[in-house]
Amino acid sequence: MVSATSPSSTAGRRVALLTLGCARNEVDSEELAARLNADGWQVTTDGEGADVVLVNTCGFVEKAKQDSIETLLAAADTGAKVVAAGCMAERYGRELADSLPEAGAVLSFDDYPDISARLNAVLAGEQVTAHTPRDRRELLPLTPVARHGSGVSVPGHAQTRPAGGDLVADEHTPAHLRPVLRHRLASGPVASLKLASGCDRRCAFCAIPAFRGAFVSRPPEELLAEAEWLARTGVRELVLVSENSTSYGKDLGDPRLLEKLLPQLAAVTGIVRVRASYLQPAETRPGLVETIATTPGVAAYFDLSFQHSSEPVLRRMRRFGSTARFLELLGSARDLAPAAGARSNFIVGFPGETRGDVDELVRFFSEARLDAIGMFDYSDEDGTEAAGLSGKVSAATIKRRYDRLSALADELCSQRAEERLGSTVEVLVDSIDGGLVEGRAEHQAPEVDGSTTLVAPEHGDVDLAALRPGDLVRATVTGTEGVDLLAVPVELISAAAGPPNGAR
Repeated sequence: MVSATSPSSTAGRRVALLTLGCARNEVDSEELAARLNADGWQVTTDGEGADVVLVNTCGFVEKAKQDSIETLLAAADTGAKVVAAGCMAERYGRELADSLPEAGAVLSFDDYPDISARLNAVLAGEQVTAHTPRDRRELLPLTPVARHGSGVSVPGHAQTRPAGGDLVADEHTPAHLRPVLRHRLASGPVASLKLASGCDRRCAFCAIPAFRGAFVSRPPEELLAEAEWLARTGVRELVLVSENSTSYGKDLGDPRLLEKLLPQLAAVTGIVRVRASYLQPAETRPGLVETIATTPGVAAYFDLSFQHSSEPVLRRMRRFGSTARFLELLGSARDLAPAAGARSNFIVGFPGETRGDVDELVRFFSEARLDAIGMFDYSDEDGTEAAGLSGKVSAATIKRRYDRLSALADELCSQRAEERLGSTVEVLVDSIDGGLVEGRAEHQAPEVDGSTTLVAPEHGDVDLAALRPGDLVRATVTGTEGVDLLAVPVELISAAAGPPNGAR
């Protein structure tokens, strides 16, 4: 058993926190960073000179798992103590610890509240016994509304301060008085805000619910408090993340809670854009479509998890929909916001997929006018239903289909970008490097959907050299490079505030 440590015992110790995988993991890392910082650790994202390297691993697909292993091994080569946390560590536990002796410890989500003690134990040479993995869905009640207050550790849902006891807050506490357990590891005008964790869906190809657990929403007052805190650190755009954002509020007794929360987040002082992501098509109600498409300050952007469009394949995936239903959903959004952005991910080569199914997906691609398409070639995942399905598609056929559909997706998304030539877009400036001003329009989410480069106008009121990260600019699209846009700024809509004080 590892004993608790005081801040004085950790003073001056340096921990490097390396994050792999999705934006949800990034939020979890910032919770861990807050716990460690409060206990006196020097927290960095640079492994140079660190006493311990804490790797927040990804366990989604085989390539992500391999990246996690390589990162852990590379960290061990520096001579620092190495600790594995995150999804891969949770998913494999003792098995990972046995196969990776280079790691000083393999931690579970249950270790997060005591992360400082765990790292101190590793530095002291103590044995930290790895957990035996279990289905985390079984830790919470089957009924969603009974899940709150269960005491189960859910990353990103911290209910206690690292060294200060219970949070003194209830539903009546104003947002600006609520404590926030988060320490930003990156600067910049964009930050993710975790709506919820876990998932109650049973998609045949996905193992995430087994190691992330059942779906649990964060209370809206907690999210508003964190949004206000992020705004005070200089954040201008909030990206709402979860495993399934359209389920938000169902365990709080209000399945339409996201529709109510979005305008509240958009009204937070300093926030100029709120972006919802990870929408399930089968749960995307007309009211939510309208809220996203028409609310000022909310990006008219639809990140819809289609995965395929052939109805037989979707049924085998244990999902719902079809080409016709998905086109209708996209059409309903564009009826309200003709320039709305839309992106999705797709799996090619799922067991039982036929040439006809691929042709149906080609038809959907051709009619959907998506701004961005993510393609995945199917591979069996441990513990999933799909791994045991018959009708496996050969690796050669999967590659051939993947290459064909990827090329088509690139072509169609480039054409969609060209449709925006001459249009007016609102660009949030992300970075300025050597005079190159990069940002994103409403239809471009961070890192995955392309970007917009602002180019100097021949004349006008906007001085390109005076722009700063966080500025919101109205611009006219003048060129495209694949999915990326070139645009001339015509008006500064909202200037970023000065350098944030007390951001950490």
